[in-house]
Amino acid sequence: MKLTPDEILAYVERLSTPGSAQLEALAEETVRTLDSPQMLSGPVVGRLLEFLVFALGARSVLEIGTYSGYSALSMAEGLPPDGRIVTLEIDETHAEVARRAIAASSHAEKIEIVLGPALESIERLPGPFDFVFIDADKTGYPDYYEAVLPKLAPRGLIATDNTLRHGSVLDESDRSPGTEAIRAFNERVRDDPRVRCVILSVRDGMTLIRRA
Repeated sequence: MKLTPDEILAYVERLSTPGSAQLEALAEETVRTLDSPQMLSGPVVGRLLEFLVFALGARSVLEIGTYSGYSALSMAEGLPPDGRIVTLEIDETHAEVARRAIAASSHAEKIEIVLGPALESIERLPGPFDFVFIDADKTGYPDYYEAVLPKLAPRGLIATDNTLRHGSVLDESDRSPGTEAIRAFNERVRDDPRVRCVILSVRDGMTLIRRA
C-alpha cells in the first residue's frame, strides 16, 4: 500500500531544506554498497529528527540502529556544541560505513557508535536521555521501548520509525513477524498509561512518545 503519492513525496522533499553535501554523498554510498538501502532515513526524516532534537534543546541522544550513520549525523546538526549522541549498532559492516562518515564530518566529537546487542548496551548506559530514536529490528521494539523508558528525561521524547510499515498494519493477511510486532507495539504504546503518543504519517510512519 502506498501511503503517499510519489508526486507528494517528491514535492515535500523538494520544498524542504536539503541535506548537506556529505549527507547526500552518504545516501548514495549507502544505496550503492549496503544491503537493505530502504533502511536509510532519507532527507525528510533526517530533517524532522534534526528539528525534534533542536526544538527539545536536547543534549543527550540515544539512537537504536545506526545503519550507515545518516540519521545520527542528521540529529547531530540539531545538537548544541556540548551535545552527545550514543548510537547502537549490531552489524559491523554498517558500523564501519557510519564510522567513516562520522569521522569525516564536523560532528565527530558528538557521536559515539557502540557495537553489540542493543539491549545489553542500553543496560550499561546511565541516561537520562533527552531524545531516543528507535529504528532497528521491528520485533525488538517492545523490549527497546521498555528498556529506554526508565532512562528518558522528564521532558524527553522517544521517536520510533516505520510504525505504519508502508500501510501493511492495515493488511490483515500480512502476518509477517515485523508487521505483527509493529501492530502489537502501536497498540501497547497507545494503551500504556505512563505515556502519550501520536503517529505521524511521515514517510513510513513515525510515532512520538512522551511521559504522561
